Amino acid sequence: MEPVAPMRIVEFRECRADAAYLRHFTVRGDSDAQSSGMVFMLISHGLSAATLASVLEQSVDCVKLLGLGGDLLWMNANGQCAVEIEDFASVAGQPWRNMWPDAAHDAIAAAYVGAAAGKVVRFRAASTSARGQPQMWDVCVSLVVNAADEPVGFLATSRDVTEAEKQRQALDIAVAEMRHRLRNTYAMIGSLLAGFARGNPDRTQFAAEMRDRLAAMSAAQALFSSDKIPCDVATLIPALLAPFDGPNCAVIIEPVPSLLVSRGQADAMALVLGELAVNSSKHGALTLGGSIRIAVARTPVWHTIIWSETSAGPVLAHTRPDGVGLNLIDRIVRARSGTLDIVWRRDGLTASLGLPVLGAADLQ
Repeated sequence: MEPVAPMRIVEFRECRADAAYLRHFTVRGDSDAQSSGMVFMLISHGLSAATLASVLEQSVDCVKLLGLGGDLLWMNANGQCAVEIEDFASVAGQPWRNMWPDAAHDAIAAAYVGAAAGKVVRFRAASTSARGQPQMWDVCVSLVVNAADEPVGFLATSRDVTEAEKQRQALDIAVAEMRHRLRNTYAMIGSLLAGFARGNPDRTQFAAEMRDRLAAMSAAQALFSSDKIPCDVATLIPALLAPFDGPNCAVIIEPVPSLLVSRGQADAMALVLGELAVNSSKHGALTLGGSIRIAVARTPVWHTIIWSETSAGPVLAHTRPDGVGLNLIDRIVRARSGTLDIVWRRDGLTASLGLPVLGAADLQ
């Protein structure tokens, strides 16, 4: 691999942009591509100018300087190794987008527009290395200006997340397999119930009701096997709770507004509502009789799902020393930046699950 021309920082100053203190560094190098007096907007932690220049060169990420037209001006040595480019001269001056497949071109174009407006733009995209190896990258693009605050190019930093993406895909496959087996289990139990009940009218009616409930639970699981992301709460909540509605305990769902949530948020909702239903079937209204009412409240930045349960019998215990269910779902909700509040009453409980309203980019 050809050696990369050294870089050195020759100017330091501070400014304030977008309510964040940023330090600007003019970076110059020996090659013509690096002699344009580019200014990096780098967040500093008290490091010296020389140290920051060394960080750019030694970063494990693929760090690139681009012209205003998107042409490739410089790439650090580790970045060249990551994309398997032996000679930087073979790509110098070419459009950066040429290193990406067509599917990534729209994201790159949008990144230039956003960065030119002063934003730090991030996106994830797949590519193929110079030697044909598939790769996945988390990319960050920001504007570069000179000492006179004039735009002169872009700083693009790409982090190789190929292994993490492979692990995520493997996990998705495992989860899909588990859900497939669970749906098959529902179907098998329903068939066994029908077989054992055959010839007995009372048992046949009971088996039919149970098969309907199992079918509803299977349908709820299908929501999470679908590639349709995001998920609408107006569809999700009835699908999750319909199997529990019955003459002994009415499950009343107040009108649910259309509200899109991410896969992670939908999973959190399913886990919370499922855990509350399981607890109720053991100790609350679903086994003792009563009612469960579900409501959804929304503000521009927050939505709350409210589970109000009233049992025909008294609530004798709230938690068990060895109980893990409520503690687990509380951790899961907090991992989604949400809240879970439970208020116990003598005849039941009110649980409030709060989650932030996400923007379009966060719903994917």
